[in-house]
Amino acid sequence: MANRKFRVRVPARDKTHLGPLSRGMLFAWFILGGLIFLFAPQNLTNKFQFAFANIFRGPLSIGRNISLSAHTQSQTEEFASRIKYDQLQNHLANITEELNRERQKVESLSGLRNRCPLEGAKLLFADVVTLSAEGLIINRGQNDGVQKGQFVLGDNSIIGTISAVSPRTARAELITEGTSNMAVEIGGVKTVIEGNGKKSVKVRLLSTKHKVKVGDNVYACKQPGFLDSPMIAGTVSQCKRNDENPLLWDITVKPACDIERLNDVTVIIINPPEHLKI
Repeated sequence: MANRKFRVRVPARDKTHLGPLSRGMLFAWFILGGLIFLFAPQNLTNKFQFAFANIFRGPLSIGRNISLSAHTQSQTEEFASRIKYDQLQNHLANITEELNRERQKVESLSGLRNRCPLEGAKLLFADVVTLSAEGLIINRGQNDGVQKGQFVLGDNSIIGTISAVSPRTARAELITEGTSNMAVEIGGVKTVIEGNGKKSVKVRLLSTKHKVKVGDNVYACKQPGFLDSPMIAGTVSQCKRNDENPLLWDITVKPACDIERLNDVTVIIINPPEHLKI
């Protein structure tokens, strides 16, 4: 009898399974985990953010530095030349001296001393650990004098306030976040800006009787114990009548700095304790 060759047919591997768990089961677990984080209390999610930032602080900082370097190389044309920079610095020096002389005249005539902005305040520099649409985490906390409600500066402009603090880190709520609202002044009129979760903010319920135009500066209102004088937060990028109510403005405000490219920020600490003063 001639030798016969037999072939053993091996059943194909079922690609619909990943080990002992099916893809559907794995997807269900991811959905369940997402819902747990979505409905978890804010203080619990803040603790998770702080823990994540503390554990992965090194890699996150390296990643942000690489991202910032790439962004800087692609945006070099946006920076002023050295000659233009010197001109602006000289112009600022002249304006500052003129302002100081006018302040001295007011003090001599009134007999009252006008307090300078941020006089006596501590400017605490901090590195950005993580930055996302949900806010940013900085590497400063309670041990450095950071408290909830303190204002945060980016490129000498208000970008948000401290919303949660741990001993070594803190979370800042950006003015662009959907949950953010801040008292501001536009052309001497006090109003409120609200974040829209994107790169801009909106002004709500401002009557058209107030003269507002594109390019107007928007200043965060002074707040006792947190901000001694108004500071710029953005500029009006769009101003038109509201489609639903023509008696109100529909105003869009652009932040005064590019928040997404920030690598470090400054926390304003008004009247800091003696052990925190420089």
